[in-house]
Amino acid sequence: MNEIKNTKSDFEQKIDNLKQMLQSSRRVVFLGGAGVSTESGISDFRSENGIFKAIQQFGYPPEELLSHTFFVRKPDIFFRYYKTLLLTTDAKPNAAHAALAKLEAQGKLTAVVTQNIDGLHQAAGSKEVLELHGSVLRNHCTRCGRFYGLDDILKMKGVPKCGCGGVIKPEVVLYGEPLDDMVMEEALSAIARCDLLIVGGTSLVVYPAAGLIRYRSPRCRLALLNRDATDYDRAAGLVVRDDLTQVLWDAVEKA
Repeated sequence: MNEIKNTKSDFEQKIDNLKQMLQSSRRVVFLGGAGVSTESGISDFRSENGIFKAIQQFGYPPEELLSHTFFVRKPDIFFRYYKTLLLTTDAKPNAAHAALAKLEAQGKLTAVVTQNIDGLHQAAGSKEVLELHGSVLRNHCTRCGRFYGLDDILKMKGVPKCGCGGVIKPEVVLYGEPLDDMVMEEALSAIARCDLLIVGGTSLVVYPAAGLIRYRSPRCRLALLNRDATDYDRAAGLVVRDDLTQVLWDAVEKA
C-alpha cells in the first residue's frame, strides 16, 4: 500500500501516482459516496452535524426520518425534513464530477457507481451512472405511478400529492427498502470487469454498497480517495486522505 502524507511535495506525488494508474488502465470504474458532493455544498446527512440538525429540528435521527416506515406513518415530517435538509436545489457539479465526465468521454471510465441521490454526475456530463440509492430528480405517485420531476415536488406545499390523491414518493431508496436489483447487477458487472477501481468520498461502511468492492477481480488495482481510513486501506495500491476533488481533477488533466 502506498499511503502518502499531506505535504506539498507529496500532494504532487499522489496526483502523479493516480495519473500513472489511469494511464495504464483500460476499464476504470468509480465508486463514490457523499464526499464527492460535499464540495458542491451538499452535506452528508450521516455526519455528526447532519445528525445533530435532524434531531434538533425534527426530533428524530436521519436513519429514522429516512425510513420507509416513517415515510408511510409520518409523511408530513418526512417531507419537511426532506425539503429542508436533504434537498440542495442550487448545487452545481464540482471538479470531481467534471473529471469523471471527462474520463468517460476519453473512453477510460466505464461506469460511475454512486451512493448519492443528487444527480450531479449526470449534470456534469456523465452518461454511465449507476445510482444505487436512486435520485431526487425522479418521483412517482404511490397510487397511480405518475411521474413527477423535482420542480413539481418543490412547488407543492406540505405532503406532495398526485391528482389521483396518492402521495408522491421520491425515487430514493429509504431505510427498510431493497436496492434496485438491475442497478446492483450492472454495478457488480462493471466492477468485476474493471482493471482500476477508484473509490472516493466514502468510508465503505454502508452496506450493501460497501460490499461491492469485494467483487473486483484479483488483477484489478484499487485506489482509495477518502479523508478517513477505511477497512480496505491495506488492500489498496494508493490511499489518498486529502481533497479528492483536486486530486481527481489534476490526475485526469495530466493523464
